[in-house]
Amino acid sequence: MNASVRCTARASLVPAFAPELYFVFKRVIDVVLSALLLVLLAPLLCLIAIAIKLDTAGPVLFVQERVGARRRVTRGRTTTWEIGRFPCLKFRSMAAGADQSVHQEYIRAFIHGQVTPSEGTGPAFKLAHDNRITRVGRLLRNTSLDELPQLLNVLRGEMSLVGPRPVPPYEVAEYTESETERLAALPGITGMWQVKGRAEVPFAEMIRMDREYVHRQSLWLDLQILFATIPVVLFGRGAR
Repeated sequence: MNASVRCTARASLVPAFAPELYFVFKRVIDVVLSALLLVLLAPLLCLIAIAIKLDTAGPVLFVQERVGARRRVTRGRTTTWEIGRFPCLKFRSMAAGADQSVHQEYIRAFIHGQVTPSEGTGPAFKLAHDNRITRVGRLLRNTSLDELPQLLNVLRGEMSLVGPRPVPPYEVAEYTESETERLAALPGITGMWQVKGRAEVPFAEMIRMDREYVHRQSLWLDLQILFATIPVVLFGRGAR
């Protein structure tokens, strides 16, 4: 993660709330589980890569700059979170070269409460009926398989298995000062909002749950979220 790149001046450093030992054990679990999953899922990863190449022209992976944080221990053993950017990996689920400004405009409207609810639900975090998504990409998104390459981000220390989701810089640019507190943890593949509604959760509730996680970080909470992620992925609840 390029920690020298700030998303905003007001969010460059925020406090850490969990004890030192928690972060040591969390990193061990992240490395062991992500490495194990990459080995066990290798055949599936290869099949997904082949399916993407056969479906549409373009690269297998989609690499996007995301904003996250890394823990820093400064003089006096003060623990803080330093905000920076890193290349987040996903299986490509859209047509190569798709216009990213569509999502940028939608996210801005979603954050400011300008998205109209549809189909009897509240405003969704993800853009529904997005014609940029490929046939294979829609399946990958519905099953969350497009996120599997982020296991490499976990191994590199840029992400964790559990934590607030990493976000594009244009989303962070819309945050208020209090909303940036959701970044005070290593970004994760899964988290509280993912297991409690995912794309169906309104923005304010998503921020509330991520801030709750930041303040309650513990191994027990991480394990609860990991186990709760399994049925969410299997049944595709809240996926789009």
